[in-house]
Amino acid sequence: MATAAPAKAPVHLWIVGVVSLLWNAFGALDYVMSQLRNEAWLSQLTEAQRAWLDASPAWADAAWAFGVWGALLGSVLLLMRSRHAFWAFAVSLAGLAVSTVYQHVVSPMPGAGSMNMLMIAIWIVALGLLVYTYRMRSSGVLR
Repeated sequence: MATAAPAKAPVHLWIVGVVSLLWNAFGALDYVMSQLRNEAWLSQLTEAQRAWLDASPAWADAAWAFGVWGALLGSVLLLMRSRHAFWAFAVSLAGLAVSTVYQHVVSPMPGAGSMNMLMIAIWIVALGLLVYTYRMRSSGVLR
């Protein structure tokens, strides 16, 4: 019994994959450096923001981890042309949703007004990657 050959990967898949990998690698770097409390990295934060970061509950850190590592895994899986990239980005989006609620509703970060544009950009990219992988999966490009 023969199976249909997977659709050829369009050039935009490689472009989106590499750009998303770089974008999400920066998010992973931010997570690691923040969790390790790297002084050079955290020097950009005020004392109030550092105290807020130190007081983050484990569930908020876990949501942040799911958001960051799900996105990075999604990017790798996208480049591997795996249909599971969609689910990795979905997990990432769920982590982002919980993180956003914590950061903007439950316990707003002091002086985070300047970070609102970054949060909007993160949401746009995350939603875009989810839709993109869904379309690539539906068209047979992702196996």
